[in-house]
Amino acid sequence: MSNNNNQKQHGLQIELTPDKAVGEYSNFAIITHSSSEFVVDFARMMPGVEKAQVRSRIVLAPEHAKRLLGALQENVMRYERTFGPIQLHDNPQEPRTISPFNTGKGEA
Repeated sequence: MSNNNNQKQHGLQIELTPDKAVGEYSNFAIITHSSSEFVVDFARMMPGVEKAQVRSRIVLAPEHAKRLLGALQENVMRYERTFGPIQLHDNPQEPRTISPFNTGKGEA
């Protein structure tokens, strides 16, 4: 049996349980690191709530963090080829695709 056939027959299988399949919404991330690991805390900021709640923490080896960075870069490029450039609106006067929560007014 060739090496390619062996890899196809014994490929990596990933289980996605129903509770994980729904995902967690995050609109804020905090990244810290040490010499041996990167820690990414995904949080959710909600209007009227003073503290952002960490919904998930991912701990990565530096090599995996770099691989993740590359995969994100590649996927953002694919997204932008399909849907157009993603605009980062650092100027509060510019229109946004996501709502800022510090406006102090509620609208329906």
